Amino acid sequence: MSDDDYEVGFGKPPKSSRFKKGQSGNPNGRPKGSRNFATDVKEVLTKPVAVSEGEHQKKISTQLATLMRLREKALKGDAKAIDRLLALAQAHMTDPAQTEGEDSRTESDQAILDRYDSITLDEDMNT
Repeated sequence: MSDDDYEVGFGKPPKSSRFKKGQSGNPNGRPKGSRNFATDVKEVLTKPVAVSEGEHQKKISTQLATLMRLREKALKGDAKAIDRLLALAQAHMTDPAQTEGEDSRTESDQAILDRYDSITLDEDMNT
């Protein structure tokens, strides 16, 4: 097939307008070695931070320090922190051996959750 017989159409651009060999289709695109957001988040969360526990200081990951802070706020009664901590626990502490239909809560566990729900509903109505 010669150049004269080439049919131009959908998916068949003219040869003169195609990218030249070795030429990028997006020369100003993402530079090599640049990182995406997920990589940056992972690095930030794993970076160590100094935390004092009693008289001692130790280094822990930023992720763990953040979870510890969330736990402290929840224990002090912050309703939003409690909700967030329970949501994280539910999302990440599921037992794979447990089937979907089973409920491992005891009656006392359910009573505590029901009381908590009624307290948060009362707070929402007052605000």
